[in-house]
Amino acid sequence: MLSTTLPDMETAAERLIKLARSQGLIRPRDLEPLGIPRISLTRAVGRGELERVGRGLYGLPDRPISAHGTLAEVARRVPKGVICLLSALRFHGLTTQAPFEIWLAIQNKALAPKLDYPPLRIVRFSGEAWTAGVETHVVDGVPVRVTGVAKTVADCFKYRNKIGLDVALEALREAWRNKRMSGDELWQYAQICRVSNVMRPYLDSLA
Repeated sequence: MLSTTLPDMETAAERLIKLARSQGLIRPRDLEPLGIPRISLTRAVGRGELERVGRGLYGLPDRPISAHGTLAEVARRVPKGVICLLSALRFHGLTTQAPFEIWLAIQNKALAPKLDYPPLRIVRFSGEAWTAGVETHVVDGVPVRVTGVAKTVADCFKYRNKIGLDVALEALREAWRNKRMSGDELWQYAQICRVSNVMRPYLDSLA
């Protein structure tokens, strides 16, 4: 009996580590399609091959962790969410702000995710404001959905009452000065976010 069971467990353990290497961070539900028993996670942690990063999230102890590692954690646990506003500004290097919460956009009628860590600031987008201007970046091996530069700047003006007009203006100036977006791109997203009239005088001052 042992001679047939042990190879199976070794094979499951190998598949588990391979999965962790390919995805950066894994959840218990990721094991099911590969036929890996969930007990393999507990055993891998006990052997020091994996570590528990957060509730229901595991990774290799020696995995690369960047300055945006928390974004990867959120992306693995809320794969349909989109990093936005202050967190997107920080990701793109367009603000001096260092938000302690992760600003996350979800669809208007979606259930709000509940994470023990990191703390989330949920914003609800709908229609084209939800679908347009979203990019996928790989952070610590994990695909992370983030609003692009021009869309992020337009979002900041739309939500200026939440983040402050000074933050939106700083982002606009930094993105424009560093040529991170074109005027046409910004105007497109300003219209999508319905803030073209609000942004017009600031855009005219840049011309």
